[in-house]
Amino acid sequence: MEFRIPDLGEGIDQATVVRILVKEGDTVAAGQDLVELETEKATIPVPASSAGKVEKVLVKAGDKVRPGSAVLALSNGKVPAAPKEEASPKRKPEESKEKAEEAHSVSRRLEPAEAAPPSDGSAKRKPEPPAGNGRVPVPAGPATRRLARELGVDLSLVPGTAPGGRVTQEDVKAFVRNMPKAGAPVSALPVAAPLPDFSRYGPIEKKPFSALRRTIAKNLTQSWSLAPQVTQHDVADITELEAGRKRFTEAGPKGAPKVTMTVLAIKACIAALKAFPHFNSSYDPNSGEYGELIVKNYYHIGIAVDTERGLLVPVIRDADKKGIAELSKELAEKARSGKLSPEEMRGGTFTITNLGGIGGTAFSPIVNYPEVAILGLSRSSWQPVVRDDKIEPRLMLPLSLTYDHRVIDGADGARFAARLAAMFSDPVRLLMES
Repeated sequence: MEFRIPDLGEGIDQATVVRILVKEGDTVAAGQDLVELETEKATIPVPASSAGKVEKVLVKAGDKVRPGSAVLALSNGKVPAAPKEEASPKRKPEESKEKAEEAHSVSRRLEPAEAAPPSDGSAKRKPEPPAGNGRVPVPAGPATRRLARELGVDLSLVPGTAPGGRVTQEDVKAFVRNMPKAGAPVSALPVAAPLPDFSRYGPIEKKPFSALRRTIAKNLTQSWSLAPQVTQHDVADITELEAGRKRFTEAGPKGAPKVTMTVLAIKACIAALKAFPHFNSSYDPNSGEYGELIVKNYYHIGIAVDTERGLLVPVIRDADKKGIAELSKELAEKARSGKLSPEEMRGGTFTITNLGGIGGTAFSPIVNYPEVAILGLSRSSWQPVVRDDKIEPRLMLPLSLTYDHRVIDGADGARFAARLAAMFSDPVRLLMES
């Protein structure tokens, strides 16, 4: 029987085979990893659903696969049934994909409930006009909604061509293509101009982007295009904090994860986020009459990690409920792991990126959209500082706070950075407020 790729998570419809972890003739146990896949967001090991023997390997490294693709032929062992690619001749593959995504999304409560299409699927209808000040939900799957958000399209303006007036991704793309004719307000992401032929000037080498690198490029372009960003720079005196950090690490049990400045920055940021809740939010310009600010009453802190594959941002969930030792352990585990699932990198409310181990005195990090702020840490250094009319050597840490200027004014950006600097400078206050 054939072992097929299972569902890889919301919005993931393709992956690249990185490694085949078994060979023909191998006996595998249930739960044993068979192949390693690279998606746009993570590297994912795919385990066997049951025990069996590998009769034939059907793919090779570099192949593109989708959920339902056969990758191995196994004897014995029950495997998932292959999903039919076309459940109905009248349904387009894109619609089937969006239906599946929508069902998965609703089951996990990641999307609001949507109005069900009428039972008469052959009838097409135009979106009903809003009643009063309310909005009629537009029938569309999560993938379509995500595309509309990226392109700045109001779904209520898009005619749905699928059964029941459902809006598909093709409908959104067609709407954008017709914008010069329709004149509707939409701001698409900028399209890069064609590059010149560089081979005319000398030898070149073309290296294809990985799926992860492409995702990083897309996300950064989206953030820079949709959110006007400002970076506020400040410095914090961490002389006492660094001394306390070293003592804490030395007093800990042997083999315990080291307390890093990033861990202490998490505690400082949580205290500042509680004092400035709009830094822990997302802005939805398409909700309500003038847009809506979604303030999150939870603190999931993303930590930018430099890996061999590229930039990854694992998320420390409920960081406000964890102590320094627990945060140190979790951060160390996530930093060491080269196999983070997409779920481990979703749901962040604020991000910290620490380049202090590499160098530099300041930089301008880009907001991890749809968050509204990110803190960058550079390398600390000893500086002469005047204290009580005396010049003293103090260990100074550069802070770089980038924020979405649509949500955060410059004065609040300066206040947030100043509060962070004050807590870094006073370890007792840091522990009390976090």
